[in-house]
Amino acid sequence: MIVESTGAATAEANALSAAQKIQGEASVEQADHAANAHKIKASAKLTLMKAAQEAEIDYQRELNKLEISKATALADIEADKFKAIVDSISTKTLQNIANSGPLMQQQMLKSLGLKSFMITDGTTPINLFNTAGGVVGPATPVSK
Repeated sequence: MIVESTGAATAEANALSAAQKIQGEASVEQADHAANAHKIKASAKLTLMKAAQEAEIDYQRELNKLEISKATALADIEADKFKAIVDSISTKTLQNIANSGPLMQQQMLKSLGLKSFMITDGTTPINLFNTAGGVVGPATPVSK
């Protein structure tokens, strides 16, 4: 009976050990499959994100090209407009306007009858004060 009970206990222990070994191996294999599935999901998500980012970059690149071509076209239109204006006025007229400068402005303001008046664009003031020493015209003598 002792041999029988020892044999039964040994058999039971061996069976329990084998069952636990099989269960452990199955758990390891299940974990491997779960890790592999997670890796596949992460790889697919990464590929999808990469494709979306590349599409966004391509879209932005094309949008930038359109903006550049639009700005170039507008600049060309402005340049053509300016050239047409200059051509219609003629370069000689532009030279005369540039050379007339402050003296012409002084004469214009004097003809308007303005006195003690100053206009400036920050670089070339027009001084119409009586103390300007006759820049606009002859100084009027002060009566005593």
